[in-house]
Amino acid sequence: MPALADLPTTIPIFPLPGALLLPRARLPLHIFEPRYLAMLDDTLKTRERLIGMIQPRPTPDGGEALSAIGCAGRLTAFQETEDGRYLITLTGVARFRLVNELGGFTPYRRAEVDWAPFERDLGPAEEDRGFDREAFLALLSRYFAAEGLSTDWSSLKEAEDEMLINALSILCPLEPEDKQALLEAPTLQTRRETLVTLMEYALLGGGEERMQ
Repeated sequence: MPALADLPTTIPIFPLPGALLLPRARLPLHIFEPRYLAMLDDTLKTRERLIGMIQPRPTPDGGEALSAIGCAGRLTAFQETEDGRYLITLTGVARFRLVNELGGFTPYRRAEVDWAPFERDLGPAEEDRGFDREAFLALLSRYFAAEGLSTDWSSLKEAEDEMLINALSILCPLEPEDKQALLEAPTLQTRRETLVTLMEYALLGGGEERMQ
């Protein structure tokens, strides 16, 4: 794992609504816009190969701003398609606080970031000592049935706590603001409790009410 001092203070950022990356988790992405193809080419030339995922958020005047917190991932896999697009995988390294978006001549966006509030992300996987896996999986089964989702239940039962909770936080069809809440959760236990609340809310019909 890298040390805090090894991380660059300026990184390319990829604002993508609803996309969530978490430390030590993996996020597959399909890159096809020219500006992000340029970002990918430039990222491959760097030692760290980091891309910062961050949620855009609407402003009261109808514009768009960036969330205060994002997560950077290291480019760990990529495949080029015949028509020049890329299928890539980012593996989460650490969250960051946005300090300042930078100008410049690149077609993609870049930002100065602060890693210090999330130094813990660079350590080993977190544990969730209060995790009742049986009750969690029972709730998850009801949620998946309601959402029409399917999964490999044997793999879920065998997954480590952090891998299970983070993978579900990434994959579940939640609203962008819910994904941001999961990202900003200070501990794995808090993230799991937030995910449980969101699934319970959806089962009560909260998701439908929000869309109306």
